[in-house]
Amino acid sequence: MTHPLVPVIQDLSRARDLPTVQAIVRRAARELSGADGATFVLRDGDKCFYADEDAIAPLWKGQRFPLEACVSGWAMTHRQPVVIGDIYADDRVPAEAYRPTFVKSLVMVPIRSDDPIGAIGTYWARKRLAAAEKVEVLQALADSTAIAMEHVRILSELERLVTDRTGQLLARTEEAEQLTELLRSEVAERTRAEEEVRRLSLTDELTGLLNRRGLLVHAERARKLPQRRGVACVLLFVDVDGLKAVNDGLGHDAGDRLLRRAAAAIDGALREVDVVGRWGGDEFVAFLPDTDDPTEPVARIRHAAATADVPVQLSVGASVVDPADGRSFERLVIEADEAMYQQKRARRLTAPASSVA
Repeated sequence: MTHPLVPVIQDLSRARDLPTVQAIVRRAARELSGADGATFVLRDGDKCFYADEDAIAPLWKGQRFPLEACVSGWAMTHRQPVVIGDIYADDRVPAEAYRPTFVKSLVMVPIRSDDPIGAIGTYWARKRLAAAEKVEVLQALADSTAIAMEHVRILSELERLVTDRTGQLLARTEEAEQLTELLRSEVAERTRAEEEVRRLSLTDELTGLLNRRGLLVHAERARKLPQRRGVACVLLFVDVDGLKAVNDGLGHDAGDRLLRRAAAAIDGALREVDVVGRWGGDEFVAFLPDTDDPTEPVARIRHAAATADVPVQLSVGASVVDPADGRSFERLVIEADEAMYQQKRARRLTAPASSVA
């Protein structure tokens, strides 16, 4: 089953200008979240510019507000999603600006979390607290939007360069050969830029591994050949133990370093043909084609994590995939996740009482 985000990402990868990106995002944000309205907000210096919207009634399209005076500004300056179940019970919401609208609750996610360039807002006409998985989907959409906007910027710059240089060269007929070579170079550069955009849309920014979308694409592809040959595969679900304690005690930068160490240990312990990625948060997934026993790869992962410069503790669940198994990749992940939690519970039950949190 294709993830609902996949066709949206494909549409974004083909967008050639910002209005097209805005149209795709405002429609997708509303459809993916089931919201009554969606806005596309751009950061304009110290202002939030409400560039586009798709809603059951007008919101703020075309208006600008100070960053500190609106929820989109809060999401951008704090670089994190905002989930508000009742806008009149949250002091981050400028109630007077919302009073003429239908909005009762909202979710706002930043576009590009490390240095936000905008935000995507979704709104409901009734009080409700959006589920965590809906927020994750919206943030994934925002991450893909950031890549698409960078893609548009690169293409625009390339087109400007091509136009400028073409005009200069055509003015001198003796340089026609140079113009041809230059155009070939520009086409190659544009192709490389588009390939890089496609790669980034499937890559986790923090660890450099595949992201969830990349896993779905590459694992389904890797699964087809073993199925045709009648060979089993293995799916591993890996959880990084203690991330919350590190984040709470040492800060999110330390938590990010822990995740990168875990990613390096997992990836380094597996084969080149294995598909490895970050499923989300502190969770990683590995798909191992032509493998019918998880014992050895799990042992390699544990050894790599335990012998790293700074050891990392992992919990691993495994699911063996029969070649005739018709279950979706997401279903297989859920089963491996359950196996991982059974292992984690068993470890807690057998641990000495003083070591159990």
